[in-house]
Amino acid sequence: MQAIDIDGVRLEVAAIAAPAGSPPGRAPLVFLHEGLGSVAQWRDWPAQLCAATGRAGWAYSRRGYGRSSPVPDVRGAGRLQPDYMHREALHVLPRLLAALGVEQPVLVGHSDGATIALIHAAHHRLTACVVMAPHLMVEDVSVRSIEQARQAFEHGPLRQRLARFHDDVDGAFSQWNDIWLSPAFRAFDIRDECRAITAPLLAIQGLQDEYGTLAQIHDLQRAVPHARLLEVPACGHSPHRDQPAAVNAAIAAFLGSIA
Repeated sequence: MQAIDIDGVRLEVAAIAAPAGSPPGRAPLVFLHEGLGSVAQWRDWPAQLCAATGRAGWAYSRRGYGRSSPVPDVRGAGRLQPDYMHREALHVLPRLLAALGVEQPVLVGHSDGATIALIHAAHHRLTACVVMAPHLMVEDVSVRSIEQARQAFEHGPLRQRLARFHDDVDGAFSQWNDIWLSPAFRAFDIRDECRAITAPLLAIQGLQDEYGTLAQIHDLQRAVPHARLLEVPACGHSPHRDQPAAVNAAIAAFLGSIA
């Protein structure tokens, strides 16, 4: 594990080595975590996917998550704004990739991380983009589930479960939960922006996703006609955890012909 300074903010970064015997020169996978995620919360899945695809990889924790720098006054002056995913995709991520010496990676994003990947792909050249359970717009089902998460955090076991993954668990939860439940965020919509994506794109969503409907990836394909879709049965909001074998096989097949 290492840390990289981006504009005075320490970001936790983990490198995943390519499996022995992998062809040299393949673009690495860069993993972008969900709204309550971190490097540690990926567990061993990045290593599994790197092994399945024959590529190296990088994962990092966004500011306020995992072991990265906390956000001061997260419910006041440091509160996330409705453009927070654009800021991550267009300001932080390009600087992090430059610091890592990575050009045109394969972005692999989940939930908020998937949305960040799509925004980045609409403005930057990539080798490919894989998104799981992306949020192109805010749906009522998302807001209901996020409100339920707040109840579980304040009155149930969620805070304790998350505490081992984040140095500042209250800050990590608050910054995500507050912005998603704010009236100003209901207008968030990147469907038109996604029309600029030219990179090969695979979108994956569980049929039982409790945070979004299939309209998310169907609208994505309307915006990006070359996108491939995978709808995964017996699967909720986290395809890589609920159905890892099917997801790994699909991503490996998708990337098999891509440098």
